[in-house]
Amino acid sequence: MSEPMTSNLPTMSVDKVVESLSAMYCSALRNKTAKRLPSVMLWGPPGVGKSQAVRELAEEIGAETGKRTVVTDVRLLLFNPIDLRGIPTANADKTLAVWLRPKIFDMDERENVCNLLFLDEISAAPPSVQAAAYQITLDRVVGEHRLPDNCIVIAAGNRVTDRSVAYRMPKALSNRLLHIEVESNFSSWRRWAVRSGIHEKVLGFLSFRQNYLSCFDASNDDLAFATPRSWEMVSNLLRELGGSVEANYPLIAGLVGAGVAIEMRTWETVYSQLPSIEGIFRGRGGPMPKSVDALYALTASMTAYAREHRNDMNLIANSIRYAEHMPPDFAVILMKDYMFLERGYREKLMKVPEFVRWLNTKGSLLNGTRP
Repeated sequence: MSEPMTSNLPTMSVDKVVESLSAMYCSALRNKTAKRLPSVMLWGPPGVGKSQAVRELAEEIGAETGKRTVVTDVRLLLFNPIDLRGIPTANADKTLAVWLRPKIFDMDERENVCNLLFLDEISAAPPSVQAAAYQITLDRVVGEHRLPDNCIVIAAGNRVTDRSVAYRMPKALSNRLLHIEVESNFSSWRRWAVRSGIHEKVLGFLSFRQNYLSCFDASNDDLAFATPRSWEMVSNLLRELGGSVEANYPLIAGLVGAGVAIEMRTWETVYSQLPSIEGIFRGRGGPMPKSVDALYALTASMTAYAREHRNDMNLIANSIRYAEHMPPDFAVILMKDYMFLERGYREKLMKVPEFVRWLNTKGSLLNGTRP
């Protein structure tokens, strides 16, 4: 195994990948030219969000085109070359062998459907299986079976330098693909996290310690390390077990490592400094925290409460009035989070006088403010 050259590739965050590819594919789907586009290869370290990017891309294509987008996730590592071709059987007069198409390639060809074939872990597949993917990525053919015109092909895999299971991609295959390297980016992750309902303590802690979003180090032998994927698992764990970092410290350490988990457990004490979140949304206000770490916890908690009550605009209005007393940078973080609560939520906010007033007086701060 040797290292694939990724230094000359474009590097993008997950949301930039989604933005760029959705523009390309939506245009091609409208013009019925999707089959002319190159297949895409997403490179990146474990847990960076490659699979997440594909899921978001499917949602974006569906929202922009109105088509039902169906994702077929194929883990090539689990396949033999012959599996992609199907099962041989005799024809009707038993003179020739014909191949039964694998069910994963049984796709809906109707015009109101977009099929997205996701070849995950392609770099972990043995060279013989990668070779079998040649036809899929360029000719859109699997043995004797042709992919429908409404099918998009995207592959993903780890780099050899990530010390994951990875084989060098043959030049003949790599030249058939449009290559993108996916990077960890906190602003991109936060937008996804807000919309996806990531637990407030994960969101608050990582806002305070953004460098802990991804701690992957190929030279380190630690089994537990922080990545966007492992933080999503921490979020699920906290939701299932009551939300206490202290009580669930050993399990969290098993996901992101002891060092990061210790810092998160220490940081959790800032919650004692927070006013009642429900009181803020009910219009009773409350004291404003002074420390930076508590302010990050406050914005994350308010975002989580807003997401759960996003259809009650009176509650949202009360919280915006309270936010007028926040330090400007943190008010901007909160307003950005509100705008990402769901698709089209900014338009809903524009009907709230308090939000419009905030935009008119402080909206210029939205550009260039962290995160």
